[in-house]
Amino acid sequence: MPPELSHIDHWIFDLDNVLYPASCDLFALIDIKMGEYIARALDCDLVEARKIQKGFFHDHGTTLAGLMHHHGTDPADFLDFVHDIDMDRLSPAPLVRAAIAALPGEKLVFTNADRPYAERVLERRGLGDLFHQMHDILDTGMVPKPQTVAYHSMIAATGIDPSRALFVEDTARNLRPAKALGMTTVWVNTGAEWAGREHDPDYIDHEITDLESWVTGLHHAKEEIIS
Repeated sequence: MPPELSHIDHWIFDLDNVLYPASCDLFALIDIKMGEYIARALDCDLVEARKIQKGFFHDHGTTLAGLMHHHGTDPADFLDFVHDIDMDRLSPAPLVRAAIAALPGEKLVFTNADRPYAERVLERRGLGDLFHQMHDILDTGMVPKPQTVAYHSMIAATGIDPSRALFVEDTARNLRPAKALGMTTVWVNTGAEWAGREHDPDYIDHEITDLESWVTGLHHAKEEIIS
């Protein structure tokens, strides 16, 4: 590994827009489903539903957290509905798989999504058996990133040492608690305006544009040092 990452033995990855390219835009499909769910549940039109959805996302970290807080929404009902999408936009990622598999230490997924959806994504990408552990929104007790409680929950459940962990995430604000807990942070800058809000170099150690180039590049750097 590059010298600045030689101490890392826990590699933590967010799921959406990290373990698949943001250009796949799975969230566009989920976004439609969330609007439909809110319109049905709150008896409003789709325009109003979108306003409510975006307000909940920005105020509570996830749309679901806002729905639960304000309307007592059943999380299982919501997650089953909005994650019932086609995965045809995703394709296998053999280079990503090989590069992550070659990283020294344990690999984990830490996501605000739920496990069944995450497993479908990983399977479609050919990454299904790659990760040692996963911590999803149900494991955090429905508390989403960037709330610090979610990170403490993940650390307690997985047994990682934050000072020896690296976290890759596409939502900049989700890296602030990780950095405060001692993790090395990597921001995947997808160019999305919402994902870059609250961006601050004080809690972002590395900024990249896509996972594949970065993680394969780590091994190239190692080969150059050896040669």
